[in-house]
Amino acid sequence: MDDSRGARLSGRASASVVVLGAALLLAGCSSGGGAESGDPGARITQQPKAADPFWVNPDGTAARQVGAYEKSGRKTEAAQIRRIAEQPVGEWIGPENPEKEARGFTEAAEKSDRTALLVLYNIPHRDCGQYSQGGAADGNAYRAWIDGVARGIEDRPAIVVLEPDAVLHLVDGCTPDRFHEERYDLLKGAIAKLKSLPNTKVYLDAGNAGWGHPDQIFQSLQQAGIDQADGFSVNVSNFYSTQDSLAYGKQLSAKVGGKHFVIDTSRNGNGPYTGGDPAQRWCNPPGRALGETPTTKTADALVDAYLWVKRPGESDGTCKGGPKAGDWWASYALALAANTK
Repeated sequence: MDDSRGARLSGRASASVVVLGAALLLAGCSSGGGAESGDPGARITQQPKAADPFWVNPDGTAARQVGAYEKSGRKTEAAQIRRIAEQPVGEWIGPENPEKEARGFTEAAEKSDRTALLVLYNIPHRDCGQYSQGGAADGNAYRAWIDGVARGIEDRPAIVVLEPDAVLHLVDGCTPDRFHEERYDLLKGAIAKLKSLPNTKVYLDAGNAGWGHPDQIFQSLQQAGIDQADGFSVNVSNFYSTQDSLAYGKQLSAKVGGKHFVIDTSRNGNGPYTGGDPAQRWCNPPGRALGETPTTKTADALVDAYLWVKRPGESDGTCKGGPKAGDWWASYALALAANTK
């Protein structure tokens, strides 16, 4: 079950507008340099809409790193990080300004005639006190936060990946029993609120191919309101192959009314890490690679999209020399790109 417990926090919680600003540090001392302020200079454009309708943030963290590398003459590194910067990645909404962030991302996406990919990760008692611990203070705070996200999205196109690990941790024993009833209620309420919006699709997270069997989670997904969602997500922030994720998702779909699903392919190009401490294999594993680029053209009709939900190059947590969960780690980003075929 340890493979279910990846640190999920991705994106900067303080980011409240699409242009994240010069104050966002791209690289610490471990990665050999940071970003300059102003125009990142990366010249990032959108992918062809027919196969990849998701919004690419032209001023995202990776784009700023490209700009910094180019400015300092590090052309090889800039070209590697560009492989990440040119793809759409999930925008993880922070806890403080959900309405402003959701509005900023969805407005920018709409202006580009694209769909925003948002990740909501703020459930109370998040991550069971591990690297990405935190979340809303209580149920009422979470409901207010979801309301803010919904006000920010309004009628603009958005795909929402809802609460990575929240259902899984109800099943695997990580979340104490006393929190279960409230969590089911909060997830059902979040799905209902988001699905009241005219152009929002919601995918409730359903774990990954390595944690256990679909028989163990499908009833909990039903309790959490999967019937009202568009589907579920698998492999968020994890490394299982697309083939294994597809098999897991199809088995699970058959148990929840044929629901469609999306697969996080952001870092699964070389599959899961098999060395070292099994309890820590999910956390910043070496030798990993970028997976299939985001697209709606997938290997199976049940799979609505391959997405980069986890933002490649952001740390899983303070393990194997990494910074805290969600912080940009340029050397790891470079390795992901360099290992990609």
